Amino acid sequence: MRLTTIRLDGGTYAGRVTADQVILLPFRDVGELLASGPDWRERAAGPSSPAVPLAEVEFAPLTPRPEKIICVGVNYADHIAEVGLPTPEHLTIFAKYSRSLIGPYDDIMLPPHSHAVDWEVELGVVIGSPVRHADPRQALAAVAGYTVVNDVTMRDWQLRTSQFLQGKTFEASTPVGPFLVTPDEVDHARDLDMTCAVDETVVQKATTGAMLFPVGEIISYVSSIITLVPGDLIATGTPAGIGAARKPPVFLSAGQTLRTAIAGLGEQANRCVAATAA
Repeated sequence: MRLTTIRLDGGTYAGRVTADQVILLPFRDVGELLASGPDWRERAAGPSSPAVPLAEVEFAPLTPRPEKIICVGVNYADHIAEVGLPTPEHLTIFAKYSRSLIGPYDDIMLPPHSHAVDWEVELGVVIGSPVRHADPRQALAAVAGYTVVNDVTMRDWQLRTSQFLQGKTFEASTPVGPFLVTPDEVDHARDLDMTCAVDETVVQKATTGAMLFPVGEIISYVSSIITLVPGDLIATGTPAGIGAARKPPVFLSAGQTLRTAIAGLGEQANRCVAATAA
């Protein structure tokens, strides 16, 4: 099953995606659908409702208001090598806030006070049922589905201190979507090709199978700290190819388009726009 959140008539709607339509569901977004109870799958697959042609929809962030956005750092060996860090013994985690989220085709706002805006293609995991103190097998059972995330990062702010958050959660900077794809369709995203391109130049290319800490281990670890709930979003880390590690460094600029794709999950295209401080 494929689910999405779209903008329509001044609001948002969750929808079930078919080959050429989005069938509207009686929920404001995918997060609200997942929070409706353990039988959310039955409601998502229910009788046909009004539909919108897929080619005409405007995609919103997949889960616009998750209770938590958990991000994993340094989770690919090639990325660890390019930034010169030791291989971690434990997960490196940080957070974002929901105001950073945008849709998969929305503009990325380049803030006037950052001059080092970078890209990070990442597998996104959306939680479908509450999970606490789970082992990796139990943790996978809590996954509602998978999506595409680009953890766009203001490197000059990220590296101001030892704490990542300030460079990771700038407003209107993190595209999510377009689809939530249920685990049965993509074998829990164990080995999916992922790419990131700036305009037509591919800057990252990898597979989700190269993660040091796979999805089950990530959820298990985080669930030892706090209960994960339906709609929570986890970004699982990026492979090599970031702009900051290039010689000389390369960063995003206004007018460029950031293109992010994961096989089986969909693709994003986000134009970079210079924001004002007003």
